[in-house]
Amino acid sequence: MQHTVYFGDGEKTFALTTEMILELERKTGVGIGELYRRFLRQDFHFTDIVEIVRTGLIGGGTSPAEAQILIDTYAMPRPVIEIHLLAFEILDARWNGKTEVDAAVAEALAESGL
Repeated sequence: MQHTVYFGDGEKTFALTTEMILELERKTGVGIGELYRRFLRQDFHFTDIVEIVRTGLIGGGTSPAEAQILIDTYAMPRPVIEIHLLAFEILDARWNGKTEVDAAVAEALAESGL
């Protein structure tokens, strides 16, 4: 249940591990279910977006210090909609599950036009 995408200076893996969900709940002051509902209602706080991306980076293997640098450099100055979409993809990967497509399979699909 990871999400891998180009963010900032390269490909990054985001994962809301159980530990990161608990940290996210602590930082946002609401449970994961309420946080997901906020996104569905478009009633989220800016902090919600930033914390999902930050904890997702850490859960994906980025050090906490590097995650904060990436947030400060590549998330905070961007339009809210860009970071909102990334945050929702990270949250949704954990909520609904997301199967990562093997690189060879993705390449074969791209070559075949599918």
